[in-house]
Amino acid sequence: MANLLKWTGQAVFYAVLAAVIGYFAAAPAYRHFAADQALIKMTFTHGGEYKGGCRRRTAKELQEIAPNMRKDFDCPRDRVPVVVELDVDGATVYRASHDPSGLHGDGPANMYQGFPVPAGEHTVAVRLRDTARDSGFDYTREGRFTLAPGQLLVVQFRAEAGGFIFRE
Repeated sequence: MANLLKWTGQAVFYAVLAAVIGYFAAAPAYRHFAADQALIKMTFTHGGEYKGGCRRRTAKELQEIAPNMRKDFDCPRDRVPVVVELDVDGATVYRASHDPSGLHGDGPANMYQGFPVPAGEHTVAVRLRDTARDSGFDYTREGRFTLAPGQLLVVQFRAEAGGFIFRE
């Protein structure tokens, strides 16, 4: 009789636990953004150009360096920040400078961010600068999109593909 009560108690406990987990798996409903909104998501991992220029080491400098470390050129490791702008319908929604990652500032800059917009037709323009100049941009792209409520427009940057890529 004691075993029957013990097994029945465990069965009831596991049934209640399964019901609670099942409820929270489906409800309450979570909304990422409002029902009448669409989302523009911008993402990139890109390294700016290296700061400064490379210089050729002299023969004396090369002799002072361990044989396994000898390289003809001495090049700085740190990179310039990547500047990016996003305009929606002519208004600047995002403008930032992203510093390079890594201990020595020699890694790529990273960005992953979403921008909610009202559903409807929008003109999206993006610009990116990855060089040391003070003004202007190295990559630009513009497009016109009709976004439905809940739709996602992804703006990616891939230098090897020629710049910005829009994915609806």
